[in-house]
Amino acid sequence: MADTTVQGPTRMGLFRLTWPIFLELLLFMMMGTADTLMLSGVSDDAVSAVGVVNQYLFICILIMEVVSNGASVVVSQYLGARRSEEAARISAVAITLNLLLGVTVSAGLLLFGDALLLRMNLHGIVLEHARTYMGIAGGFIFLQALINVCSSLIRTYGFTRESMFIALGMNALHVGGNALLIFGLLGVPRLEVAGAALSTVGSRAVALVVFAWLLYRVMDVKMRARDYVTFSRDTLRKILRVGIPSAVEQGTYQSCQAVFLYYVTFLGPTALASRQYANAISQYIFLFSLAVGMGTAIIVGRLVGAGQVDEAYRRVLQSLKWAVAITFVVDVAAILVRAPLVGLFTHDGDIVRLTSQVIVMGLLLETGRSFNLVLVNALRSAGDAPFTVYMGFLSMVCMSLPLGYVLVFKLNLGLAGVWLAVAADEWLRGISMWIRWKSRAWEQKSLVDPVEAPAVVAVVSA
Repeated sequence: MADTTVQGPTRMGLFRLTWPIFLELLLFMMMGTADTLMLSGVSDDAVSAVGVVNQYLFICILIMEVVSNGASVVVSQYLGARRSEEAARISAVAITLNLLLGVTVSAGLLLFGDALLLRMNLHGIVLEHARTYMGIAGGFIFLQALINVCSSLIRTYGFTRESMFIALGMNALHVGGNALLIFGLLGVPRLEVAGAALSTVGSRAVALVVFAWLLYRVMDVKMRARDYVTFSRDTLRKILRVGIPSAVEQGTYQSCQAVFLYYVTFLGPTALASRQYANAISQYIFLFSLAVGMGTAIIVGRLVGAGQVDEAYRRVLQSLKWAVAITFVVDVAAILVRAPLVGLFTHDGDIVRLTSQVIVMGLLLETGRSFNLVLVNALRSAGDAPFTVYMGFLSMVCMSLPLGYVLVFKLNLGLAGVWLAVAADEWLRGISMWIRWKSRAWEQKSLVDPVEAPAVVAVVSA
């Protein structure tokens, strides 16, 4: 793989950035998989309940990423322009804003979480498990808001490996906590779903302390106390110019997934559990594309901030080729061993058959998703986030949701209909993002005025 190096406050190459991001994302995903695997030892109802709650929590996390996404792009461009003092001030403001937003979201989930669950057509023990998990994990979701902003800023400064090590420790704590609290090992009370939630909260709290400490250490210009409470209109405008469209686009996606989940609740408990298990497996398939997209975005931000748009253009197209190719290979491998993979989660024959079916259909979905994971991240990092919102609304809301309804309920395709509708959306958006990047309209969207960006960005191919 070609290695693009950005010369700035840190020396960064795509491979050196991407492999720690890949491992960090893998470890975060393993936290969710650990919950699914361990709760499957309690019951499939427990897995379904936590899956429903996590759908809402994902939406909340994306809402809270308004600030962290926007700040990481702005900071990246200012570092490319060699303006580290402004980058430090923006980072401090982002942390304060995410804290306030996170606390607000946590309070909202505590007050209205039960009403949300009642609208998801849940009943009996599934509803009780969902209420338990929502009350604990939702009430402390602000911890994840702070983790997100600290980890994204650490990666923006180029220290992806250190962030990965923290994720490793967080994952180890989570798995150990699950073993103790879900199953009641070593004399600890058996808490089942509540134990999974408490383990999640505890591991996040410890990780947050370490992330905050590391962020302060890696910054070449340190944040000062007054920076956390000094808000400038220009800083807020730049953060929100990227952050709001980014959150709206991602929030739209997760909201559509929540609607699809609502469709699935009418297909019965087998389909509901199968969807959860298929999603748990598919996240590992698109993991490499996500890591490449995030690593490429860091470099694109530096290059755009320094005015090197030609190199940014080339780098993204090269990254896209790698992402699509490797996603295809990984997906084919998953298809070949799909039955044993699903068997790790459940021994219910109907669930294994249905989950295996949609995993095969995932080849169409995941290759399209790889386009989006690279190109959407690149467009945001270049400052062209609004386009992803407009296209996302047209594709997801206006096309994919109605298509899914027809496929599921009119043509009676069941869970397969959901997968086909999502695949259609991924490909429509992916092709539109590719056309947008090739048009180079994003070159006019830089957040740093060219006269403020004298830095030189050196590119080394290896």
